[in-house]
Amino acid sequence: MKLLKIFVPIILLAFTVYYCSTVPITGRSQLSLVSASEMNAMSFAQYGEFLQQNKLSSNKSDVEMVRRVGSNIQRAVETYFAKNNLSKELAGYAWEFNVVESEEVNAWCMPGGKVVVYTGILPITKDETGLAVVMGHEIAHAVAQHGAERMSQGLLQELGGVALSVALANEPQETQSLFYTAYGVGTTVGVMLPFSRTHESEADRLGLVFMAMAGYDPTAAVDFWTRMSQKSGGGAPPEFLSTHPSDATRIADIKKHLPEALSYYKK
Repeated sequence: MKLLKIFVPIILLAFTVYYCSTVPITGRSQLSLVSASEMNAMSFAQYGEFLQQNKLSSNKSDVEMVRRVGSNIQRAVETYFAKNNLSKELAGYAWEFNVVESEEVNAWCMPGGKVVVYTGILPITKDETGLAVVMGHEIAHAVAQHGAERMSQGLLQELGGVALSVALANEPQETQSLFYTAYGVGTTVGVMLPFSRTHESEADRLGLVFMAMAGYDPTAAVDFWTRMSQKSGGGAPPEFLSTHPSDATRIADIKKHLPEALSYYKK
């Protein structure tokens, strides 16, 4: 037992040091036991399944707006990564932006650039700039590899740090469950699970930079999160707010990062 207590921390430290990557913009080190190609393959399969099981919006104006904002942020992300010699991290991305007909206040982005926006969130985003706040944030989760980081932590804690391919072969059900949790999707595809406060703050910061580079005023983020906070009205919060808490701390952090984002903003 004593030996176990000694060796487990050493093993965890070895994994952390050897399997480590860096988040763009923030420079934070993160555990990375899962390759982007593995995450993308699983993501693409689940995204296709989700689209088959849910009604896509037929509102041409909404769909065009979401795809326009998404494409603008996509170009901003690709530009930032290219300028910082990080383009290889986007290899295998197959960007896609879809709108689901649902009163649910929600939006998310799977690994590989697979985005869904629910029509229920559009009255709160109000316009393209408000939508850019949401899409910039969700895309930031994906390009910062938050899902891969969470899955790596799960593989290490629950399956002993084995490679994903081995985990899929030996423990397919458990590995699938880890994947759902990793990128914020519950057992029902599209039901979000909360990211950590670190991931949320990081996605806010990256999202502000990406939306600014895409030509959207990042100061609109404060107004959006204020509207989200008011949306709960003392009752049960909407799905998006339950996984993205809009409190004074979050808004204060966003204000703190605005000068950085504004340095990328050109009207």
